[in-house]
Amino acid sequence: MMVKKIYYLSTCDTCKKIIALLDLKNKNFEFQDLKFKNISENELNEIATRVGGYEPLFSKTARKYKELNLKEKKLSETEFKNFILNEYTFLKRPVIIFGENIFIGNSKNTIEQANKTIV
Repeated sequence: MMVKKIYYLSTCDTCKKIIALLDLKNKNFEFQDLKFKNISENELNEIATRVGGYEPLFSKTARKYKELNLKEKKLSETEFKNFILNEYTFLKRPVIIFGENIFIGNSKNTIEQANKTIV
């Protein structure tokens, strides 16, 4: 069975708009609200393996990124992973899995690609 899942925040207006635009509620997607159930280490490892590391999954726009002054540090893959596992806001959102396809974040290009792929 093909995996159809989205990691998102129910409090995020951008996530809500993307879910509506892609009509995910009517396409049998599994929804995981990160505020209530963070991504597991196994899930994160599997996605990171498929996208070439943890850094592509890391949100550099998270408020804590600025608060912790992480911009000034050179983070390792292990550090990216640990930050994501310990604080859900560090996962770039949304993360949409549609079979072999993974769409990360909310850039216009990413959402256009998802819209073309998810039918």
